[in-house]
Formats: sequence, C-alpha cells, structure tokens
Amino acid sequence: MTTPDTPGPTPDRDAATAPDAAPGADAATVAERAVLRTALRDTLLLVGALVVLGGGIGLLVAGMPGLWGALVGAAIAAFFCATTIWSMMRTVGSSPARMAAFVMGAWVAKIVVLIVVLALLQGATFYAPWVLIVVLGVGAIGSALLDYRAVNSGRVPYVQP
Repeated sequence: MTTPDTPGPTPDRDAATAPDAAPGADAATVAERAVLRTALRDTLLLVGALVVLGGGIGLLVAGMPGLWGALVGAAIAAFFCATTIWSMMRTVGSSPARMAAFVMGAWVAKIVVLIVVLALLQGATFYAPWVLIVVLGVGAIGSALLDYRAVNSGRVPYVQP
C-alpha cells in the first residue's frame, strides 16, 4: 500500500535507475537499448548457427573450400550486422544529425572493408565462392528478420511524456 510518506514506484525513476541505465537516462532510452541488445544477441546467435551449419554443409558439399567459404561469409555477415547495431547503440539518445552521421560513417567503413576483402579474395582458390554467397545471403536476410522481430517485440514508447 502506498501512503504519502512512502511513494510507490515511478516508471521514470525505476527506468533511470535500472542497472544498465546511464545517468539521466529516461524510459525510452532504456527501452531502445534493450531492443538493440536483443537484436545484437540474436544476430550473434545467428552467426554462430551460420558457422556451424554453413560450415558443416559447406564441408559436405564442397570439401575444405566449402568450409572456408562458409567461415568467410559468416565473418562478413557478422561484421556487417554487428556494426550496424553497434552504431545504433552508440547513438541512442543523441540528436538525429549525430545518429545519422555515425550510422553513415559506419556504412562507409563497411563498404570500404567489403571492397578490401573482395579484392583480397579475388582469384583465391581456398574457398568456394558460391558457399560464401549463400551463407552471406542467409546471414543478411536472417539478420534483417531478427532485427525486425526485436523492434516489433520491443516495448519502446511512441511518445515521451
């Protein structure tokens, strides 16, 4: 029972004093961080499954080059997906301009890394390119679906009080 001298819980105070909350964080920021942590966790689990399943299937259908193709594809997928989520986590609660600049900078960095990796892999025979493409495609589509699920099931308020 709540009396005037013993106030009950308030959503703003409890959200701001959550163990993972930054000082001065409001309920929306805490909820956004929870959604992004869920997306990152699910993406890392997806990458683990890609390594195990993609590596196993690649090894069965193409031998060692299939295994290497799956490992390289999973590594590229992990880098791309985790970088996006990380950049969003770094800018939660920032101004829209700062967030957009950070996300676009991360996107440019990802494209540069992709070009360098593809240039290094050009002409290499140690991996099966089609296994790499399949694993990378499954990782990209799977990550997008997992991100959607995390956002859709997240409890982020539409309006801040």
